[in-house]
Amino acid sequence: MSKADRQNQVIATATANLDVAVGFTIPARHARGRIARLGPLLDEVLAAHDYPAPIARLLSEALTLTALLGAMLKDAGGQLTLQAQTESGVVDLLVCDYASGQLRGYVRFDQARLAELPALPTLTALLGKGYFAITFDQQPSGERYQGIVPIEGNSLADAAQSFFGQSEQIPSLVRLAVDDTGHVAGGILLQHLPEGEEGRERLHTRFDHPEWDHVRALAETIKSTELVDDGLAIETLLWRLFHEEEEIRVLPVTELSKGCRCSFEHIRDVISRFAAAEREEMAAADGFITVDCEFCSRAFPISLGDFKG
Repeated sequence: MSKADRQNQVIATATANLDVAVGFTIPARHARGRIARLGPLLDEVLAAHDYPAPIARLLSEALTLTALLGAMLKDAGGQLTLQAQTESGVVDLLVCDYASGQLRGYVRFDQARLAELPALPTLTALLGKGYFAITFDQQPSGERYQGIVPIEGNSLADAAQSFFGQSEQIPSLVRLAVDDTGHVAGGILLQHLPEGEEGRERLHTRFDHPEWDHVRALAETIKSTELVDDGLAIETLLWRLFHEEEEIRVLPVTELSKGCRCSFEHIRDVISRFAAAEREEMAAADGFITVDCEFCSRAFPISLGDFKG
């Protein structure tokens, strides 16, 4: 197939340009990657919180990174959790997770200390010292893996690259962007797996491999404006980056949505597992146990009367 035919094929398979993650591989270079772009689901997540702009931007980037990583899960029922926890940062805790294409996240921070920072604070200014953890939970197979590294770099993308370099020993490139309105975010994750070494020991992975140098150089030409341009199909963006390659394999699109798994039924079921005496200690004077969900900023009052009978 000629390059022109491949370009037409890529463009013809273009899908909706928001709330999607598109995977791809470049077989001749032993590279794989994902591009994700978030829109309406981002608004839904942020609408549940009244975050200042720097915190909203940080969460938007974190959700995009979570989408990139979660879309790589092999098991459809798997879950991925991204967490940044600090000891002395303005942000005390950042948590996002992904399950079956659904994303959720929240940030816990010190409002007074945030007000002392510039309008566009660096990641170091926000998080200070702490650790960055990513947990892969392949629930159907029962496999669970967690990688933890110190937070490094001036951006969340830098921290993610550091994670893969230190914890996974996989040469990786990560770019994240949020548009000026704060309503669209996008990102790319590109990795090198030479000689089909997925699932094998990576102790001798070369971070200066010529294949990796080549595809990384191409990916680094991507512009932030391209990542957040909802008028630009992701497949077309892939063509712009890698059209000189022999083959680009575009994988099935993963549709993304906002999802919080809390509900009265679920919370009632969890509380029902406690002994009656423990439930009474949890309850307020009015006879209700109130559980707050930080992901969706909702309170769930459960009556002790629901457990009688």
